[in-house]
Amino acid sequence: MSCSLFEFCRLQEFKTVRDFLFRNQKTEPVEEKRQTEDNELSWDTSDWESAWDSGDNKEEESSSDAKVEEDAGGQGEPWLQDCVVSLSPCSDLLVVAREHKAAFLSAKWRTDNSGREEMTLAVSWTGTLSTEEGECVSSTICIPLASQKRSSTGRPDWTCVVVGFTSGYVRFYTESGVLLLAQLLHEDPVLRLKCRTYEIPRHPGVSEQHEELSILYPAALVTIDGFSLFQSLRACRNQVARVFATKHSATAAGSDAIQPPPLAYKKWGLQEMDNIVDHSSVGIMTLCVFDQMKNASILGGFNASVKGSPPAMSQYVTVGSGPYTGFYYAVEGSSQPLLSHVAMAVASKLTSALFSAASGWLGWNKNKNEEEAPQKQKPKVEPATPLNIRFGLPDSRRHGESICLSPCNTLAGVTDDFGRVTLLDLARGIAIRMWKGYRDAQLGWLQVPEERSDRDLSPSASLPRRHALFLIIYAPRRGILEVWAMQQGPRVGAFTVGKHCRLLYAGYRLMGVNSVTSQGWQLHTQQACLLDPITGALRTVNIPFHLALSDKKSERAKDMHLVKKLTTLLRSRDTELDILENEARSILLDIKHPAVKKQALESLLSNKNTPVSCLTNITRALNDTLKQQDPEEVDAALLQLCSSQLKLLQLYTDIQQLHSAADVEPSAENDSLEGIEEELSRVAPTLQRYAQFTPRPSVSFAQDSLDSPLPAQAFLSQMECTEDEEVKVMRGSETEWNQLGNFLFWRCLCGKSPLHKVCYTLQQAGISPQQLLALLLSVWLHREKEVLQKPEESVRNLHRLLVALSNMKGAVDESWDPQSISPWWQQVRTTCVQSHNAAAALLAALVAHRAAKASITSRADRKLQTEWEAVSLELEQWVVCVHQLEDVLVLQTLLLVPPPPGAAGGATVQCSIKTLLEGGTGGIADSVSKWVFRQDISPERLKEILQMRENKETDDNVEQREEAERTEEEETQKDTDRTAELLLAVCQRFPHSLSPDLLFAHCCWEYVVQWNKDPEEGRYLCWAVEHLKLVSSPHIQQGVSTMMWSTFIVKRFSAAAFLMEKVGKAPKDRLCRRDVGMGDKAMTSFLGCCVQLLNILMEVTGVLADSAVEEVSAPELSIEEAWCGAEGPASIAELALEQRGVHYPLVQHHCLLASLLHAAMTFNVKVKPFGLFDSKGKNAFFRDLATIQLMPSGDMDPGLISVRQEFLLRVLTGWVQAIDDPASSTSLPSIGPKADWWPSLCLELGSLLQVNPDILRRHLVCELYNQGLDLRAEEVMLEVEDKDVLGSQLLVLTGQRLSYTLLHSQDQTQAAMELLARLPPTLCTWLKAMDPRELRCPLVPLPQTSRLVGRLIEILPENHAQYSLALHLLEAVEVLITED
Repeated sequence: MSCSLFEFCRLQEFKTVRDFLFRNQKTEPVEEKRQTEDNELSWDTSDWESAWDSGDNKEEESSSDAKVEEDAGGQGEPWLQDCVVSLSPCSDLLVVAREHKAAFLSAKWRTDNSGREEMTLAVSWTGTLSTEEGECVSSTICIPLASQKRSSTGRPDWTCVVVGFTSGYVRFYTESGVLLLAQLLHEDPVLRLKCRTYEIPRHPGVSEQHEELSILYPAALVTIDGFSLFQSLRACRNQVARVFATKHSATAAGSDAIQPPPLAYKKWGLQEMDNIVDHSSVGIMTLCVFDQMKNASILGGFNASVKGSPPAMSQYVTVGSGPYTGFYYAVEGSSQPLLSHVAMAVASKLTSALFSAASGWLGWNKNKNEEEAPQKQKPKVEPATPLNIRFGLPDSRRHGESICLSPCNTLAGVTDDFGRVTLLDLARGIAIRMWKGYRDAQLGWLQVPEERSDRDLSPSASLPRRHALFLIIYAPRRGILEVWAMQQGPRVGAFTVGKHCRLLYAGYRLMGVNSVTSQGWQLHTQQACLLDPITGALRTVNIPFHLALSDKKSERAKDMHLVKKLTTLLRSRDTELDILENEARSILLDIKHPAVKKQALESLLSNKNTPVSCLTNITRALNDTLKQQDPEEVDAALLQLCSSQLKLLQLYTDIQQLHSAADVEPSAENDSLEGIEEELSRVAPTLQRYAQFTPRPSVSFAQDSLDSPLPAQAFLSQMECTEDEEVKVMRGSETEWNQLGNFLFWRCLCGKSPLHKVCYTLQQAGISPQQLLALLLSVWLHREKEVLQKPEESVRNLHRLLVALSNMKGAVDESWDPQSISPWWQQVRTTCVQSHNAAAALLAALVAHRAAKASITSRADRKLQTEWEAVSLELEQWVVCVHQLEDVLVLQTLLLVPPPPGAAGGATVQCSIKTLLEGGTGGIADSVSKWVFRQDISPERLKEILQMRENKETDDNVEQREEAERTEEEETQKDTDRTAELLLAVCQRFPHSLSPDLLFAHCCWEYVVQWNKDPEEGRYLCWAVEHLKLVSSPHIQQGVSTMMWSTFIVKRFSAAAFLMEKVGKAPKDRLCRRDVGMGDKAMTSFLGCCVQLLNILMEVTGVLADSAVEEVSAPELSIEEAWCGAEGPASIAELALEQRGVHYPLVQHHCLLASLLHAAMTFNVKVKPFGLFDSKGKNAFFRDLATIQLMPSGDMDPGLISVRQEFLLRVLTGWVQAIDDPASSTSLPSIGPKADWWPSLCLELGSLLQVNPDILRRHLVCELYNQGLDLRAEEVMLEVEDKDVLGSQLLVLTGQRLSYTLLHSQDQTQAAMELLARLPPTLCTWLKAMDPRELRCPLVPLPQTSRLVGRLIEILPENHAQYSLALHLLEAVEVLITED
């Protein structure tokens, strides 16, 4: 145990405090000043009221860009050294002030990330304290006031903040910044405020010290009586509360004001010292008779008379210069004439002014109109009573800077400008110690009581507890905090801290405490704290009492030195074993204190480098020594520790020797397992497949490996001896538990150790059979890979061990009825049920089943003596367990199949009976669906595998023939077939849980969940929809669709719709990622999947509507008999069947919107999607599909239909431009912008949007001819109804083609020029008027144009106005073809 720094609090918003204090504000706002004046003069309690209401009163600062001063620019700069800082002894209030501003930080409790409550200091008030012009804060102090309630336990009632100013004013505030009291006691700047509170005397001869507040001025010292101050502050605070309570009533606040009690103070003028910068009020002291006679003879001469009772004096110590330290004594009461002439003279001149509140305070018993006039003139200041210096420490060149009084009032630490720290003995008035090299040092004291346990047994236990005194020195130049033992003790602690910290030492506790009220209190105060402004941490120093004791007087200190010596010896690796053993034994025997000896022994036993023989010898030597001593003097706990550890070390040695011995017990002839060979041969293929897929060995630490020997220290750490001399195994981490089981049983399982001797040794040690069974099963399951290498031998040894453990006393209860469950075998079953090592668990269950059956049979034979086979509940449980483990083994083998290269992969799912049962009825299908996702199996491939399951019997011969014909190059296909076989095997084990509909539903859900995690992978959502299509049950299909839509789709779908409505076109990639959470390409795929999903929902809704007439019931979901105990979440299929039906028109409405959005994104068409619908249609979007909404009906507005038609025409144009494939033989893809279903979709949308489909067809024909896709155009032309309009449109297109050939082509032939000359003038003029630039593909072969003109003449009637023009065009084209 040594010194330590303990962080008990952290400051919040400390940067805010710095910015507030160092912000330049040249002109104070008028409103703020007026508010401050009102607060002082008229008791306007706005600050109090806000603090009362909210508890978080922060004065609002202007939000202008005020510059922070350069010296406070950085967090790491020493800005705190320029501030006046004070901390309450209770650490619940911190005041930081600079110039005229201050910030109060109050304690708050909060919960950190680990759920632990921690205290913080947060800003509770900021504002301006000064009221006089040019005055600044020079000193502050926080005084907690004790509660007067009888139920108080030592916490303060409230804390008063006392602030001294350069104007001489001393003002008293509440924690929320409300001014209670202002006093002008002297017209010089206040240098330092200090407080002294009541301390319970530790010894009968020590006189009680009165409470007081002392105020130091450059040449005066004012002491205010603590009792008087306490009563006055309580009265002021109560009056403020009354003012607040009656503020809004009709009665004036001051009409019923209570007259506060008077404030008593004394004022001394300190004489004969050039400069004073700090002081300490030591308190009342009484001289001994010798010192009294010495002083009397010095002052009064030889004939001086001495009174019998020495006078009581108040001692004041000041530091500064001329002299460096001054000692003042103010005599209380009367004294001997010669001794007290000066004192009596002083006493006659002493002014003991009892100030009433009217003369010293502002605002009592006055109306508001009378308050402003007296404020401008300062109150009367009483003259100081001169007090001469008694003596000092003269040092003309040394200037004192600060003085810090010790808690016992006998010592003081003084710092000076030479970088020295001087320790003063105040009773003798001399310097007794000096440290150098501590420039700008900050001092504090720590008084540590002796621990109770150290002296409970000593004869002096009835005496008062001893206290140790330590001086804390913080050297900011070096960034070090040191702790020194008093008075001439060594440095007992040193800590490296920051260079900008502040050491906060109060030196007092609660005010208002006396010898009666403090009975039973536990004062929660910190003596010294270190504040780090960089981290905001408040830390205190913890010092053990024994560090103050010298080695000569303290056995404990000597013992601690021996412990350190032993620790150093154990750390050294070069020491020989003999020397190590001898020295460690001598050190351990030399230690006197039982607790320290126990600590040293535990340290020795936990050392990993010490061999077990050395540990045994040392522990035996200590045990023998303790037994030789008087039993009454020996510590019982230490003796128990020695004997128990010795027993455990002997057990460790015996087990180690048994494992290292060469003798192996031969297996008994009747030890063979009946029927186990059949069981093993039955599961052997599955075990082989499972062993192939077991995870590869991963990187691990050597000390965690099971192959490394178990050190004795690890063995001892997991063993504990109980009082009845039994050994109990304490379960630690999983690794330690497995290592212990491996040490005890693994060589027995391998057949390399005599297992019966090992079991007998463990039984004799007193370890319970249940714990041994748990260790055995742990190592068996953990070393599954080695077990599967030799399963027959391992199983036989496991059976022998299991039988040996079962025969131990306390394993199987003698009174066990085979018709009930045995706790022993239930433990084995529970372990197997929870294990993720399926193969080892199955083998253990097979062995335990045989062993339990044999045990039950033998018991039945002894009782019944019949040939009937015993049937029991225990065996039924084993049958179910074995069946479940076989299922889990097959399933785990499938889940261990590694994913193909490039697949999504992920962690392998580890399953057990427990996890599958807790996974609910859908747990098995959920595991397989996750495996399907990892394997990246397409929906079609999964469908093929499941069809193979149905056709497996008929296809067995074909598959065998195909396997025989495969070549070595088809390894991938072999792996695929092997995966399919494993999946089929699992489906055969779980015919109900893995029915096709259930599996497809779970795969659909798994893929949509994975898509929701990564929306950029649009393929996941597409495959989810494909899996959904493969579900045969319409009820499940509808439920899954509804859940997908409401859970994952509708939120992103609505975001996409609103985004396109906002931008009016297909949005860019950045906007899509911001609003929808995916890129533009992924969003296009997403909208296509939305269309498919809604189409599925529409189809299923229609089917269910038709089947409702035929009363087709929902499918019944069942589960295998062995897995009926599943408890957990419902499967996806069960949840789907619970979903409500959907409203078909609403689904169709959303499908229409999805199709429009998909088309707009695919072909980049400008559109505001909601602009294509009326108000009813807009309101119906994104509602719950199961609700009935008011849908659009009747004829639409022609303007709206025109907008819809324009959109569909653009989509058709975009599709034609996308295919751009004149070759008619090429087939179009099924997805993407070139898909062949876009025209039919547009026609279908046109019918839903009340757009004339003939207009769409005519537009499509013209666009196809415009693109040069004449054959596709001819197919669509057959469906056009209004051929006249189409003929007119195609006539213009034909003219454009011919005009390009005759007039605009780069290679015009002579024949073309001659033909142009022979054409009729009307036709020639018409062709010249044509603009072939409108054609996207003007260069079309002439036979196609001729075919187009022929089609024109067919569809145009002879009486058409342009029929003759068409005949002329046909003639011109035929001439061109003939001449070509």
